[in-house]
Order: sequence, then structure tokens, then C-alpha cells
Amino acid sequence: MVIVAFESELWLWDARRDESWTFVSLPADESEEIRDRCGGLRRGFGSLRVRVTIGGSTWTTSIFPSSKTGSYALPVKRAIRRAEELEPGDIAAVTVELLDLAG
Repeated sequence: MVIVAFESELWLWDARRDESWTFVSLPADESEEIRDRCGGLRRGFGSLRVRVTIGGSTWTTSIFPSSKTGSYALPVKRAIRRAEELEPGDIAAVTVELLDLAG
């Protein structure tokens, strides 16, 4: 089981600057460990299934590799941002658990 806990700033995707495309970035070291551990488990766009907790909200989604930063990007949907009173530029405490990981 791989669980990563970190703090990260919410940011908007450059291609779509409206707030419906808001993300946090996983730390570079943890992203490298995830790549090493997951091998061929990736799905479309290199995504990996995860369970995420921010504050009192927990949901299942995917993380995506970012060619720009070399780390994984985690989308934070509007309902979660509203529930946790977060906006782009805020710092969030995030816990990510990889799903479907062998060993």
C-alpha cells in the first residue's frame, strides 16, 4: 500500500483557466516512488486510481503525470473545494492512497 500525505497549493490548469480544472501537485520524490512502484498499472493518459482525503472529504479519482513538473497532478473537484472552502492559491493538506497496487 502506498499512502502519501503532503501539503500543496491549489492551481488552475493552463489550458482551461476556469476553476472547474483545479489541481494540486504531488511532491516530486513521492511521484518518483509512485512511478517506480506502479510500473505497468497505468491507465489512460498515464493515470492511476487513488483515494483522496482533504479535510473531512474523501473520494476516489485518478492522478495524472505532469510532463511540465515531472510529478503527478491531482484534480480537486468543485464539490470538494466548496465543502472544504478551498480556492486556487490556497494550501491544502492532502492524503493520497494508491488503489489497485500489487504488493
